[in-house]
Order: sequence, then structure tokens, then C-alpha cells
Amino acid sequence: MSDHELRVSKIRNGTVLDHITGGSALHVLALLGIDGSEGTGVSVAMNVPSDRLGTKDVVKVEERELSQAEVDVLSLIAPRATVNIVQEYEVVEKKRVERPGSVAGVLACPNSSCITNADEPVTTRFDVLDDGLRCRYCEEIIREGIADHLAVS
Repeated sequence: MSDHELRVSKIRNGTVLDHITGGSALHVLALLGIDGSEGTGVSVAMNVPSDRLGTKDVVKVEERELSQAEVDVLSLIAPRATVNIVQEYEVVEKKRVERPGSVAGVLACPNSSCITNADEPVTTRFDVLDDGLRCRYCEEIIREGIADHLAVS
């Protein structure tokens, strides 16, 4: 296969997530709640060559545009990712993800004593730090394995 051949075909309409850290595509699918039962096309390429990253993952989701909340969490597990909106086989919008100042309701706190892990109706909230995330309630810091704490079903 030459460097100019497509490994995965183009999509007509939807979102292409490019420059995802190699090996993280399955976490991205979990984050987006994609399990294959939706009936729309999803293409995943994992650990493909990348000049910028060495290896990267690519996720193509047909007939769906990501919400800003989804893009915010994506930025935590794939900080170099680009989000490409495709309409009629053409990229109409391309942007790099930007880390938000905080995220709410998308991560579980690893501290078993945190109020968010009790039987209380409290939504998790994390402040985004340069080197991780800090729980607003118990101040537990997550520095590694952020994807392991995704609060998705």
C-alpha cells in the first residue's frame, strides 16, 4: 500500500476524528457511546503511521457531529486530535481540540470517599490542570489513565 492510498473510505456526512493518540480509539468510541447498535457507519483505524505522532488512530462517524461537551472530554484523552466535519464528502470545518477549564458529569472520581461516589445526587466536576484533573469536591488528582475514569455506560 502506498502512502497515498486510503486505508478507510471517505464518509459522505459526519465527523472524522484524526490525530488521536495511538491505541485510544476504543476509549473515544466509549466516550461517544458508540457500540455499533446505532445503525450508522463507524470506521476505526488504529496505530496507523503519522508524521506528527509516530502512530495515530482515526475514527470516522457517519451522520453525527460531536457536541462541545464531547469535544471537551475528547481533548483530555486525545489532546492533539482534530475534529473534521464532513458534508457531501468534503471537509467543511476543521479544528483542533482545546482543553476546557473544567468538565462535569463525564468522569468518575477515583476517591471512594468522595461525595460523588456516595448515594447523593452530586454531579462530578473536575478542574483541568496542566498535568491532570482535580476533583472539585475532594481535590483528588488524576494524572494518568484519564480514559479509565470515563463515566460512560
